[in-house]
Amino acid sequence: MNRTLTLFSAFGIVLASILAAFAVGAGIARLGTAFLPEQNQQFLPYLSIFIGQGFMVIPLIFFLVYRKEPLLQRLRLQVISSQIVIATVLLSLGIVIISDEIDRITNLIFPQPDYFIKLSEMLNTDSSGSFLLLVLAIVVIAPLGEEMLFRGFLQKFLEEYWKDITRAILVTSMFFALIHLNPYWVIQIYLMGMILGYLAWRTGSVIPSFILHGINNGLALVLNSASPTLDRLYTWNEHVSPLWLLVAAGLIFVGFKQLHKIVEERV
Repeated sequence: MNRTLTLFSAFGIVLASILAAFAVGAGIARLGTAFLPEQNQQFLPYLSIFIGQGFMVIPLIFFLVYRKEPLLQRLRLQVISSQIVIATVLLSLGIVIISDEIDRITNLIFPQPDYFIKLSEMLNTDSSGSFLLLVLAIVVIAPLGEEMLFRGFLQKFLEEYWKDITRAILVTSMFFALIHLNPYWVIQIYLMGMILGYLAWRTGSVIPSFILHGINNGLALVLNSASPTLDRLYTWNEHVSPLWLLVAAGLIFVGFKQLHKIVEERV
């Protein structure tokens, strides 16, 4: 990327895109509250999340178009093979299961305050329309937007600016963790960001990191509304079942091995 784009500008456009998403989402919620009948306002939180997350990449795209940058290249939107997709899915399933257990252990040491728990209650919807908006926003739109923004644009710029892949991944991951404004998940988000950054760099595309990001968010959504039967099959003494942890380790080994093999053969 042209070095006339400064570090300040690169981080600034990412921050502006995040703030724009929050502002648009809040604006939708405010307008809906003001003009819609009270009985029709139950879907507003989900609609605001859906539209706000969708708006996230708009400032970035306008910025790149204004600079006449090649969008697909600058955002790492490169097509990948079906073999990489399969390997990434296997790897992702294993990672998110292990990550879930890390969350559970962390929560024992640093319990989340009540207001974070109440935020998670928003994931429980009482209508199919709200649920569909929530799934699309959390599993598809938000992961895709964040991956284009962080691993596609910012990390790629830092890789080229510093000529140091490791530094670029670590700094992008830290910014990614801090921007979520959740001190109770900052370590987990940082570690996840490092894995997402590695996938994007190793494959040359944000699609694998999007897959992992989407599966991670999807599992959180499923577990939040899991039935008692599903919960018994998955957990043991409020932790992930040792059987599932063993399966997760196997998935990570197979997925990483296959991904490494495919990428090396391509090179």
